[in-house]
Amino acid sequence: MRQAVFLDRDGVLNGAIVREGEPYPPSSLAQLKILPSVAEACTLLREAGFLLIVVSNQPDVARGTQRREVVEAIHQLLRKRLPLDDIRVCYHDDPDCCACRKPEPGLLLNAAEDWDIDLSASFMVGDRWKDIEAGRRAGCKTIFVDNGYNERKPDNADHRVGSLIEAVGWILQHRREPA
Repeated sequence: MRQAVFLDRDGVLNGAIVREGEPYPPSSLAQLKILPSVAEACTLLREAGFLLIVVSNQPDVARGTQRREVVEAIHQLLRKRLPLDDIRVCYHDDPDCCACRKPEPGLLLNAAEDWDIDLSASFMVGDRWKDIEAGRRAGCKTIFVDNGYNERKPDNADHRVGSLIEAVGWILQHRREPA
């Protein structure tokens, strides 16, 4: 089995658009800004043998405020610039009650099945409570990137950092061999 680092997209890989303390995804390629040191962090994790899998809620598509083509163009650019193995997306909104929308663990569970991942030897890095809860429900260690949003914080993350590059050292220190 393999190990993975599951990565939320907005606020972890690229900057979220913050309005009145709340994060929103970029609405266009022009708004997409990969955060400092993210490419370096991803390279270090890949060199350490981790799969890098993005797991992202993108409910604005279901809400009709974002086009799926724009989300896919953002992902294509992220794939070009970062050493990512996979990008998994939930396009549903909360009322849809789907198994893939974080905090449900469906995106992680499906990726684990497809990539032969040992979830207990893997990590979830996210900047919102739903990311951390999805990681915990899937059986991963969790790292919360605290961007200071004015919203509910997770109370059960295994570790708290200010950026993905800060998470790398902790991940490497707490890794274990997969089953």
